[in-house]
Amino acid sequence: MGKRLSKIYTRTGDDGTTGLGDGNRVAKCSARVEAMGQVDELNSLIGLMLTEQLPNDIRECLVSIQHCLFDLGGELSLPGFTLVEPERTVELEKMLDALNESLAPLEEFILPGGTRAASLCHVARSVCRRAERALWLINDDHAVGSSSRQYINRLSDLLFVMARSLNQSAGESDILWKRQPSSDGANQA
Repeated sequence: MGKRLSKIYTRTGDDGTTGLGDGNRVAKCSARVEAMGQVDELNSLIGLMLTEQLPNDIRECLVSIQHCLFDLGGELSLPGFTLVEPERTVELEKMLDALNESLAPLEEFILPGGTRAASLCHVARSVCRRAERALWLINDDHAVGSSSRQYINRLSDLLFVMARSLNQSAGESDILWKRQPSSDGANQA
């Protein structure tokens, strides 16, 4: 593979546009560029998660996810191309099932928190949901493929279960949500 970047700044974006992988220039505020940024932010958060002490299976899964998110960014920069294959979603589902197997069933909503690693996982989950919404906002001639949308949806589920698993492996309990009484003492639905 040849060099990808010989110069980091080009000044071509000074006019409020950015270049896509297919050579087209689009507004930096376009839905496609916004989605690329959301996916990049998610990938960066996962990189931050990888600085934590993690079980090997979770570490390996997160590294694989980073590569797939980079592919998704590439797919977004090349309208009409598909780089995220359906098998990637199947891999997430297998990890989801494996992690979920040892967790107690949820009977209440849980709050984000617990260990630092689990908390970072919850932050990544929220950014993943934002990235998913951004994918759905792309309404140009080349909508994002269904396998990519399914992958990002399943990834947010996995990050939720992963956070619970990280807390469990550290001996932390899930933080159960408790409805707070209203200030006047009446519970409202």
